[in-house]
Amino acid sequence: VQLQASGGGLVQPGGSLRLSCAAPEVTFAIYVMGWFRQVPGKEREFVAAFRRSTGRRYYADSVKDRFTISRINVNSTVYLQMNNLKPEDTAVYYCATTPSSLIQSSIFQSAAYDYWGQGTLVTVSS
Repeated sequence: VQLQASGGGLVQPGGSLRLSCAAPEVTFAIYVMGWFRQVPGKEREFVAAFRRSTGRRYYADSVKDRFTISRINVNSTVYLQMNNLKPEDTAVYYCATTPSSLIQSSIFQSAAYDYWGQGTLVTVSS
C-alpha cells in the first residue's frame, strides 16, 4: 500500500502551502493519518495527525497554531495546511497511516505507522 503525497515546493518565509495525501490503494478502515517530516541527518519527526474515531487533531508544538490537518475525507485523503512557514520547516514531509487504532502516545511515533507516502519536499527560503 503506497500513499501519495503532493503539494510541496519552494515558498518564502511567511508563506503558505497545502500538502495532500491520498490513499487510493487502501482497503482497510483508516483510523489515524499522520504527517511527519525529516531533514538530512536527523530522525523523522512528528508534525500532525488526525484520529477519525474522535475527530481529534494532534500537533507538534513547533507547528501548533500555524499548521492545520484536515479530516480524513471519503476518498481517504487528508490535507496539511501550512501557514506562516519558517526556514526551520524545510524538510521532506511524509504522510502515513495504519489499520490499527493507536493509543494516544503511539500517534506521535513514526514506528507505529505501517504505510507511508514517498515524501514531498518543502523548502522555505527567501
